[in-house]
Amino acid sequence: MMQPIIPFTNINWSEAIDSLNQKGFALFSDVVSPEVCHTFIEMYDTPEAYRSVIDMKRYNFGLGEYKYFSYPLPAVIDQLRSGLYPYLAPVANDWMHKLGIPVHYPETLSAFLELCHQKGQHRPTPLVLKYEEGDFNTLHQDLYGEVYFPFQAVLFLTEPEKDYKGGEFVMTEQRPRMQSKAIVLRPTQGQMLVFTTNFRPVLGTKGYYRTAMRHGVSEVLAGKRYNVGIIFHDAK
Repeated sequence: MMQPIIPFTNINWSEAIDSLNQKGFALFSDVVSPEVCHTFIEMYDTPEAYRSVIDMKRYNFGLGEYKYFSYPLPAVIDQLRSGLYPYLAPVANDWMHKLGIPVHYPETLSAFLELCHQKGQHRPTPLVLKYEEGDFNTLHQDLYGEVYFPFQAVLFLTEPEKDYKGGEFVMTEQRPRMQSKAIVLRPTQGQMLVFTTNFRPVLGTKGYYRTAMRHGVSEVLAGKRYNVGIIFHDAK
């Protein structure tokens, strides 16, 4: 059975939460082994593991392909999803409080998913993405319904410069009345990035305000790039 390498209790959550608050993202090293990464890549061609396949070009999302996993999710995704949520929910609630948004996230993923189901959101959203030479993903936000969680994660399955060139993970921060800020990251195989789904609170002279953030992938120049997206809310 595939297992995450890092026990969640071993993560420096104080440092991670500070990064989320200050930057809108936090990077975790060596979350899964190369063997787990290879297993996910091999699983890509197993049709019964997925509920749907999306051609990015068809929907003007970019170039490339991704597949949504079916329930039950692969064990490692289920463990990461349910294990990360309790650490992120208090941060999410703090953000809602700072921004004056009347939303409260429950302590467990199962309770949160029940809220999704009450709004007709029953379809799983974790996915695996494949990019080949020339492929890219346009800047976007992964919102699938009325109920959403303000954090998501991406697990990097391939090694930059070895398995592919280009294909950087890109985020933009749209600051009110200012030019947008670009953030470019090149995580290595086995790393996991947790980042804001659509905005983060920033302290200004009159209190906290929303700073919208989007994410995408720059053009892959050579090779193949795979990653797994872990989204906490279900979709309609």
